Amino acid sequence: MIRPFSGLRGARDPRAPGALTPRARRIIRLNNGFQLLFNLLWWMPVFYAYQREAGLSDGQIFGIQSIYYIAFCLFEIPTGLVADRIGARNCLRAGAVVMTAANLAPVLSPSYTGFLVHFLAIAAGRSLTSGAASAYLYDGLAAEGAGEHYLKAEGQARALGLAAKVLCWPLVGPLMALAHPTPYLLSAASAAGSLVCAVVLPRHAAPAGRDRAGQPARGGLTFLRDAATALRCVWATPWLALLMVQGVAVFTLSRICQVNLFQPVLLDHGIPEGSHGGVLAAMTVAEAVASARPQWLGSRLSPVAWVSLLSLAMAAALAGSTLGGPWTVIALLCVFAAVTGFAYPLQRKLVNDAIPAGAPRATLLSVESIVDRAVCALAAVAAGAYLSAGRLDALLWHSAVVTGVVMLVLQLVLRRVPGRPRKRPAGEPVPELVTTAGNP
Repeated sequence: MIRPFSGLRGARDPRAPGALTPRARRIIRLNNGFQLLFNLLWWMPVFYAYQREAGLSDGQIFGIQSIYYIAFCLFEIPTGLVADRIGARNCLRAGAVVMTAANLAPVLSPSYTGFLVHFLAIAAGRSLTSGAASAYLYDGLAAEGAGEHYLKAEGQARALGLAAKVLCWPLVGPLMALAHPTPYLLSAASAAGSLVCAVVLPRHAAPAGRDRAGQPARGGLTFLRDAATALRCVWATPWLALLMVQGVAVFTLSRICQVNLFQPVLLDHGIPEGSHGGVLAAMTVAEAVASARPQWLGSRLSPVAWVSLLSLAMAAALAGSTLGGPWTVIALLCVFAAVTGFAYPLQRKLVNDAIPAGAPRATLLSVESIVDRAVCALAAVAAGAYLSAGRLDALLWHSAVVTGVVMLVLQLVLRRVPGRPRKRPAGEPVPELVTTAGNP
């Protein structure tokens, strides 16, 4: 019989297997707060129009986005190593400080230079936290004997963050009417709030070779040796490397759609700018619900198969948006967002589980992020070229075709590489990981 998914509250008896300790509950609560506030970018629904009003052209706007993704890749190389050296908790604090300053740049200088500095600083702040946040939560729950709660905790943090955006984003328009730079000022205030959460995060038992503060034990590896260890780990674990590649489709499709192509797609179908905040809010509701309910996917497919299938569904939703009217487009964008909500926690859990014990987790998660952002940088350049040529529909269809081919090839390769989980004999109990969503 399949065991039901255990909720975040755990059993009443704290000594029961899988129960959450008070420290584990605190880790989850503060992680929820950090993720919510750090990622609450009030300017997201209006940044394209905001930059146009500041005098930037489409070429400059998409050029900055491409530079942002490239910078993210470059920043990920040292920041992942830093997280494994100084501790994930300290890295989260540094990222929150940088993000606070980043959101103030457009207020101080609403120009091409100001927005370029803004996105470069955001790349630095997010790279400091991209691997460290997941590593902290994963290691923290594991140290408390609650590792099986990671998937639900990751999904819940994402769902709460998305729910906050639903409540806040519709207010951006009225607040901008009162004070034009309000979206950036509120984003800076939110980032400052995330710093408070990072400051009070509890210390936890760190991986072998590190003390409880997350600092390297005496005689620890140097930065270069940490990097070499991470690269050797990826090379020696082809299953991990291929899982990282598989996640590229989910990340690239979601980022390019929800950040770069969201407004152009709506405008192309005659949906006025005044309605964009409502559409984005509806998409966010769909993503939040899906992120909080990974168990809805069931256990008929393996975790890897689910991620590939969800990637194909995302690409199909984007391509299908070229065939209908405004309401069809809005509905498909909401479907796209819901599928994204299912896919992110699955992919994150798959990659974390594939990392060998004792490996530099934050550095390896940064490697995954580098791969994702490198592809996004190329995709942003391609998107700008397609839009400049007036070929938005072609861009969406070509993206769907490329995604389909890549997922098919990956599934064939993943079935033959070492490290693939064994097939379960008939009648063997299914672990909670598979029953809840099949599993970044």
